[in-house]
Amino acid sequence: MTTKNDMADKPTMTMKDIAREFGISVATVSRALSNSPRISIEKREAIQRYAREHNFVPNTLAESLRHSKVKPLKIIGVILPEMVHYYFMSILAGIEEEAVKRGYRVMVAQSNEEYEREVRICKSFYENRVCGIIVSQAKDTRDYKHFQQLIDQGLPLVFYDRICTGVDASRVVVDDYMGAYNAVTHLIECGCKRIAFFGSPMSLEISKNRYNGYKDALLKHGMTVDERYMRFCDNRADAEEIAPELLEMDDRPDGFFAVNDDTAIGILYTAKHMGLRVPEDVQICGFTNGDRAKASDPMLTTVEQRGRKVGGQAADILINKVEGLSPKDKVERRIVKTRLVVRGTTREMKNEE
Repeated sequence: MTTKNDMADKPTMTMKDIAREFGISVATVSRALSNSPRISIEKREAIQRYAREHNFVPNTLAESLRHSKVKPLKIIGVILPEMVHYYFMSILAGIEEEAVKRGYRVMVAQSNEEYEREVRICKSFYENRVCGIIVSQAKDTRDYKHFQQLIDQGLPLVFYDRICTGVDASRVVVDDYMGAYNAVTHLIECGCKRIAFFGSPMSLEISKNRYNGYKDALLKHGMTVDERYMRFCDNRADAEEIAPELLEMDDRPDGFFAVNDDTAIGILYTAKHMGLRVPEDVQICGFTNGDRAKASDPMLTTVEQRGRKVGGQAADILINKVEGLSPKDKVERRIVKTRLVVRGTTREMKNEE
């Protein structure tokens, strides 16, 4: 069923196509679509009705440039789930750096983790004829039709960080599985016996990969996965509410692996507020390596995601498709390796049992 937010399923129609259908000039079509009195009402209505029925979308960007002496701009649309997140901003910096180097500009929008807003942004980018879109899906996204329609219309699409498994498109991600596996292995080697997992909803592929890394690290070292120590929590505010419940247990966790640095810092703040020593009583590892990891006390052990490289790789794939250096329908999957950065929230590794 088609909704008001859906984009056309068919190839993009142009004024030239409409002109051919009616046997008139492109200029006449343009006048009719802009309600020019030079065209009869009957013809205007017929042309406008035909345009609506065939999902014609005016190229507003090209139209504005057509009457200027400025050459059309090469613009990449970028969708961020949120702009306050260090990792997403570092990815944006990498995208922009690669884009500028190759003569492109960047148009940025924030989905604010909302599906409906993400759909509207995709529609707006399409209407303004961006040359391609780089996107990390919103947490609320469950229906991927808007992404598939962009691909069907021939618009290059590249996912980063949160990939959409329901759409066969190019993507750039960090090695979430190995990042989590190495982080939890580090906690175990530092003497942790009961390691909690604070992660995002399992509807996101990165959450599944990081959980699997956590689980496999435990199993590899002869430990079991205890569901009492698992929570869906991916921000500082929630971590500060949830962590006391675990820290007050008789057999409380002596280690925490968090899906991002903000969550890890929420756990760190809570543990210290409750009178626990970090890392003597509780050890904590995050995932991002943003500025806050170095500003916390003690400084946070975390997994570095290398956002600039992720962004640069995503822009490289997209621009190669736009310029015909690689086929538009070729699906590329690039994985950026992570690095464990050891700081003050974990102790030195132990060899004893």
